[in-house]
Amino acid sequence: MKIEKFQELADKFSQKHVLVVGDLMLDSYMWGKANRISQEAPVPIVSVEYITHNPGGAANVAWNLSSLSAKVSLAGVVGEDIHGKQLLNIISEKGINVDGIVKDENRDTTVKTRVIAQGQQVVRTDMESLENISEDSNQIIQKYILSIISKVDGVILADYNKGLLSKDLIQSILSLASNQNIPVYVDPKMDHFFEYKNIRLFKPNAVEFKKSMVQDICPKTAEDLRKKLNSDHVLITEGAEGMLLMTDEGDFKIPTRARAVHDVSGAGDTVIAVYTLADLAGANPEEAATIANLAAGRVCEEVGVVPINMEMLKEIFDHHHS
Repeated sequence: MKIEKFQELADKFSQKHVLVVGDLMLDSYMWGKANRISQEAPVPIVSVEYITHNPGGAANVAWNLSSLSAKVSLAGVVGEDIHGKQLLNIISEKGINVDGIVKDENRDTTVKTRVIAQGQQVVRTDMESLENISEDSNQIIQKYILSIISKVDGVILADYNKGLLSKDLIQSILSLASNQNIPVYVDPKMDHFFEYKNIRLFKPNAVEFKKSMVQDICPKTAEDLRKKLNSDHVLITEGAEGMLLMTDEGDFKIPTRARAVHDVSGAGDTVIAVYTLADLAGANPEEAATIANLAAGRVCEEVGVVPINMEMLKEIFDHHHS
């Protein structure tokens, strides 16, 4: 892809409005140093120097979109607790519309805490609610989506199996989007893998694909999945192996472009966010996948979950096309 075409697409990102629906999380980081082993157990003692908090899960997808100058609305559920307030404040500060976020007093906010020492993750702890959201919360979210669906250019469903995207809610969203001719882009998990039908993009990772399809990844199996879901595009992320893109025009292998991998956390969120914006901006499938792949490679160079921004995206594009 020529730099002129890349710039033409990137310039349109700010004109797009994307609705993200999915499981919201607070990513917490404890940064420090480990210089000795505990006498209580064979584990490092980390002396914590500072703590940071970022949007996680579907909120990280929204953060990637916002960092690329798109208008973003976010729908999901948080607990009515200190972590929920913290997450809402952080999301709002990123310029993301939080009108679709429901506060549920009977549910805990999902929190992932990573302990980082000398730039390496030592351990991760998760606090989460895995049961389906309440019927009241489900109804509020459906009403919100109905109110905003005609105002957006695309919808991303970010499923992390944390209880938001039930079969009924998925079908409702797909129906509403179809009625308005709004393209839907899906980052799935196994529980509802085959519920996402008649969509624009289906983006599983290699583990989810193999477990759900009970087959290895190849163009034939990717095409089988595309036909089964009636998805315009299927994009399978394979880590160091790159990506496999399947469209009605054939298959494309997108090689990994990471220069130095420090942390793969959040790379999948970056892929679907960038692919969605590129597609909405008029990129062909191979171009959208190529830009998304470059973006994922760039965020993997950072420690911790970070979003792609325009400066980073242009830098990595220039690096590989100079």
